[in-house]
Amino acid sequence: MTGVFGDVADLYDDARPDYPSALADLIRDYHGGTPATVTEIGAGTGKGTAVLLRLGTPVTCVEPDPRMTARLTATFPQIHPVTDTFERWQPPTGGVPLLACALAWHWLDPATRNPRAHDALTPGGTLAVFGHEYGYADPEHARAVDTTLRGVDPTATRRRTDWFHQDITDSGLFTDVRAHTLHRDLTLTTDGYLRLLRTFGPYRQRTAAQQTRAATAMRTLVDGFGGSVVLRLRTTLVLARRPHRP
Repeated sequence: MTGVFGDVADLYDDARPDYPSALADLIRDYHGGTPATVTEIGAGTGKGTAVLLRLGTPVTCVEPDPRMTARLTATFPQIHPVTDTFERWQPPTGGVPLLACALAWHWLDPATRNPRAHDALTPGGTLAVFGHEYGYADPEHARAVDTTLRGVDPTATRRRTDWFHQDITDSGLFTDVRAHTLHRDLTLTTDGYLRLLRTFGPYRQRTAAQQTRAATAMRTLVDGFGGSVVLRLRTTLVLARRPHRP
């Protein structure tokens, strides 16, 4: 994922919605108290970091893009940054008590992300993976957006809503896998929606011509909705534990 978001780090931080603060309480309760430390994978500009700092413990943030790390440390100077990929990062001897990942699990190597997370944790340690799914309050709007984006790129696909819950469960490496879901609505103007669109990975990975076509088409569409759209954010938190046994 290195380089996908770095050139829009400021926009990413401004346009992406924050996570509910309640996630911190859910993580703490599952872990059984405040962990000694937290390590976050793919921290970006710190949307997930803000939640993890509410645990009141030292946070190490692993982020491969130095431009994202610069924005992260400007906002949260108290964190310990590590500019590296999860695949190259070496956990401390004995592992970490809590490993977290906010909306970056899909950027990790699917063949190794679960084994690496398992091995990075102390026995009995907690894995916390969370992220938003961006839906629409109006089903007609959802269908119109999907049709419009497929018109720009017919190969575009969507992940299943619970995909990382299933991914972690299917690995067979963790016990006591639980999922929590929170919902909220977010109203965005046309300009606000287009700012958010510009931070999405699928948009950023398309050609410049496709990006221009998508932005033009979506501006016309949201203007046609009356100049705003209501996003229905589904925030999912998946918690899992490394078994105590070897």
